[in-house]
Amino acid sequence: WGLTSRWNQGATRSSRLASLAAPAKTPGSAQLDTPWQELGFEFRPTNSHVKIIYKDGKWGEPELVKDPYISLHIGATALHYGQACFEGLKAFCHEDGDVYVFRPDENAARMQRSCFRTMMPELPTETFFQGLQDVVQDNIEYVPPYGSGGALYIRPLLFGSGPRIGLQPADEYTFLIMVIPVGDYYKGGLSTPVNGLIIPDYDRAAPKGVGAVKVAGNYAADLLPNMLSKKKGYPIGLYLDSKTQSMIEEFSTSNFVGIDNSQKKYVTPKSPSVLPSITNKSLMQIAKDEGFTVEERDVKVEELENFDEVLAVGTAVVVTPVGTITRVNEDGSDTVYEFGKKDEIGETTKLLYKKMRALQNGEAEDKYDWNMKIRNE
Repeated sequence: WGLTSRWNQGATRSSRLASLAAPAKTPGSAQLDTPWQELGFEFRPTNSHVKIIYKDGKWGEPELVKDPYISLHIGATALHYGQACFEGLKAFCHEDGDVYVFRPDENAARMQRSCFRTMMPELPTETFFQGLQDVVQDNIEYVPPYGSGGALYIRPLLFGSGPRIGLQPADEYTFLIMVIPVGDYYKGGLSTPVNGLIIPDYDRAAPKGVGAVKVAGNYAADLLPNMLSKKKGYPIGLYLDSKTQSMIEEFSTSNFVGIDNSQKKYVTPKSPSVLPSITNKSLMQIAKDEGFTVEERDVKVEELENFDEVLAVGTAVVVTPVGTITRVNEDGSDTVYEFGKKDEIGETTKLLYKKMRALQNGEAEDKYDWNMKIRNE
């Protein structure tokens, strides 16, 4: 089944939630203080978020909540023991005015893996879909209009809200979905290539740790090295494997992709401490469709000299071209790896980005059923 048919078959109720927004709203009809094409990627208030509580061994019903603040017990396990995970996905308005969420089944599955690893109850996929339907429909006017380059960014969050002082799972959990209208992360969609720095003094994750799941603590651990890299003039940091410091893992908040145009190869690291990116997974399929050989494997640092293009890929940006990656050697000297022509975006980068955005915007055939349609009631 495709995502939309799966949703229609699986839904056992119509939308019974009273909308907090005015009726008959359409995508792009919200009055904002900034033009849709200039939104950027930052928090903006919307009508509501969805909340679902897990208590007494079961999940409750979705509830639309207007108040952006939450009341949390002082002993909540999210605060003391980091029992929290989240996701990131987007909804797009197509040319016909309908709204679709891109690959939500993958986000539901990844959140379930995060829950399993941190001993939180797994949210059923259909409940995840229900929450998406309700929150996007209630905030439909905040979905940027077709042609604006924007999207409704969707942030599901699940955390331990019940009190525990000893180290053990909570007895209550809260699942939220907040939505925010966003524009292109970079004006025009693709940035000029950025300069990256290999982070030498910090590890993102351990081989048998929680690097492969989307838990909150992984991102807190990156704040300091990320800031230090930016102070040195490098917008993006690249982590190596923590055991040998010889294998590429991933960028601060994005997967690493290396392109070898002469061999027509798409290369990305395969590691138990790398978060499997849904954007990367999608781009791998697109690359295969375009005749590239996709290799998921160990990638040695020295292989950087073989790549014609390097990309940082993720939900927020889709693709960030990387122009150089610098490694500071033990003697203080720099080894600089350069990709492509200075300040020029590579042709394969442009191709992959164009194909991905066409699928998200409904401008290309959705032959893999990646889009889930939002009800328009």
